[in-house]
Amino acid sequence: MNTRHALLAAALAVGTLAGAATVQAAEGTPNPPRQSWTFAGVFGTFDRAQLQRGFKVYREVCQACHQLKIPFRTLAQNGGPQFSVAQVTALAAEYKVQDGPNDAGEMFERPGRPADFIPPPFPNENAAAAANGGKAPPPLQVIAKARGFERGFPWFIVDVIPFLQYQEHGPDYIHALLTGYEEPPAGFTVPPGGHYNKYFPGHVIAMPNPLSDGQVEYPKGPDGRSPVPETVEQYSKDLAAFLMWTAEPALEQRKRMGFMVIIFLAVFSYLMYYVKKKVWAQVGGEAEGAPGTAPLGPTG
Repeated sequence: MNTRHALLAAALAVGTLAGAATVQAAEGTPNPPRQSWTFAGVFGTFDRAQLQRGFKVYREVCQACHQLKIPFRTLAQNGGPQFSVAQVTALAAEYKVQDGPNDAGEMFERPGRPADFIPPPFPNENAAAAANGGKAPPPLQVIAKARGFERGFPWFIVDVIPFLQYQEHGPDYIHALLTGYEEPPAGFTVPPGGHYNKYFPGHVIAMPNPLSDGQVEYPKGPDGRSPVPETVEQYSKDLAAFLMWTAEPALEQRKRMGFMVIIFLAVFSYLMYYVKKKVWAQVGGEAEGAPGTAPLGPTG
């Protein structure tokens, strides 16, 4: 195999790996537009206020159908929304959690605690499917990693290069999906129970448009106004960022650790190179002065 064929095979292998976890879009489905995220890049971090707003959107809109399998206490941990412990305790107490059995062998309900998982909207998957047209809505805790799209050549190669790696396919897709509801074009037939979405593969999605402008009231600033607009565009970005955190809660820690490892490897490589030069300089000097050997260089 010549060099050209080897490079082509390597590029195809990289492309296969990069696209393994993506959703293959149907023909004619546009790629979601690339968004600007605070957590993108080597030094990216989550915006705490955005994560808190995203949780509010989930709680007031998405929680009616979608489960989020995370404990309440994680909402107070570093690297996430960082609600206070008192806020998380009060939030958990607003939910009823099934517990038991008690001394009589019966199950009972009690107020939630920070260690409890956020209760699901339905008692089981069959009940969720029955309430949603025969198919249970997917849980959302890892949806930002489970959904994505293929960016095509040459981006699928660039996306796996360190420092240039693009890992925001999932949030881009979630944002596009939530903002992609519109009237179907002429000649496109939407079956009963379906809804047209520009970015959904096949364009027909069972979930109705969940968001509208002014639907979720954000916390107000000192001037009595929300610091960000209460629009579908903003709701979608905030929710997508929050779901990215639920999918990778240790993202900031991973990036810090990765940067420190790169620095260590750079310093270590320089030291090894310096040691190698010193060792081989001594070996070369000993070889030149050894008995029975001629000195290096021209002889006359």
